[in-house]
Amino acid sequence: MFPGRTLNLVLATVASVVGFWAWTVIAPMGALYTQQLELNSAQTSFLVAMPILVGALGRIIVGSLTDRYGGRVMFTLILLGTVPPLLLVVLGGMLGSYHLLVAAAFFLGIAGTIFAVGIPFVSAWYEPGKRGFATGVFGAGMGGTALSAFLMPRLVAWWGYVPTHLSLAGLLMITAGVVWFFMRDSPAFARSTTPVAPRLLGAARLGVTWKLGFLYAVVFGGFVSFSNYLPIYLRDVYDFDPTSAGTRTAGFALAAVLARPVGGVLADRIGSKPVVVISLAAVAVLAWMVQLRPDTEITAGATFVAMAAALGLGAGGVFAWVGVLSPAGKVGAVSGIVSAAGGLGGYFPPLIMGATYNPEEQSYFIGLMLLTITALIALLFTLVAVGSRRKQPAAKIK
Repeated sequence: MFPGRTLNLVLATVASVVGFWAWTVIAPMGALYTQQLELNSAQTSFLVAMPILVGALGRIIVGSLTDRYGGRVMFTLILLGTVPPLLLVVLGGMLGSYHLLVAAAFFLGIAGTIFAVGIPFVSAWYEPGKRGFATGVFGAGMGGTALSAFLMPRLVAWWGYVPTHLSLAGLLMITAGVVWFFMRDSPAFARSTTPVAPRLLGAARLGVTWKLGFLYAVVFGGFVSFSNYLPIYLRDVYDFDPTSAGTRTAGFALAAVLARPVGGVLADRIGSKPVVVISLAAVAVLAWMVQLRPDTEITAGATFVAMAAALGLGAGGVFAWVGVLSPAGKVGAVSGIVSAAGGLGGYFPPLIMGATYNPEEQSYFIGLMLLTITALIALLFTLVAVGSRRKQPAAKIK
């Protein structure tokens, strides 16, 4: 046990919260952009999905760079690197330029790479038997999505569009300063001197990387896509205004955030496979229930919250596997690829939802049924193709 690991876990989680908030700052304002810029469903979906794409692909490189330079340096760089794109969002909104907002959303994906920093960082602080707990707690940093959904529409209404976004830029810089001065890399962390490309190729050759990448694309990708597209869904299907939709989206994200550490802890105790199986089975059933369009707020709300909890549980279970099964010195590279797969899993569903939406019936039937089928395929894959043995010795970081 290393002294200071709790403080560093807390700092990493706080940095992740702020990063996720900035990463998802476009989605809660989607209805506002749609109205002011007269966007159609496909254009709004593309704008909302853009940060997800870049955040996903960037994680591949960032994970390997974390193996080389450590979490303290990478957390600081990503938080500071998110400020210019956020200022570009301000400019695009002020000018009413859709193309400028898309460009800003592209570079805002930098914030989404912060997840690939935290997994190897916290894994180095904890022994294999507690990495499910550590990665689960760090994964709760996706609660920044809940903050974004809940606060952005309200803060814009209270303070105005420009002051709200500038305040978030200031928060990013303050958090970067706190990380730089108070965070430390684990004594067990050993800088990898292997060039990035060979390290990525080595991680890509591991079967566990792609197996867990597929599962993470379903569970975390489902969370990302829902938390980003839910405000639009609630507007289209239930006629909620942006603030009301944002409040309910925040509840969805919070349920996933609370469930993720539970998934990690359960994975430490009973293994990841049972946790992921339960998660995927629940997601398949609940996605089918969502497409039935429950007509009371209590029923619909309970269904969405249960869906979020199932996705969060599965995300915690999958990344507990990553922390345990990744070979020594490759935790960052493996987690980068797996987390990138999760981000990509969140990129395509909003595009599909926007393309298949039936405005006459206010229906997303096709998109939700595709989620049900995907969850069932992932469930069968977990049962048949993914081993349940825990290889703790292989995950030690020296």
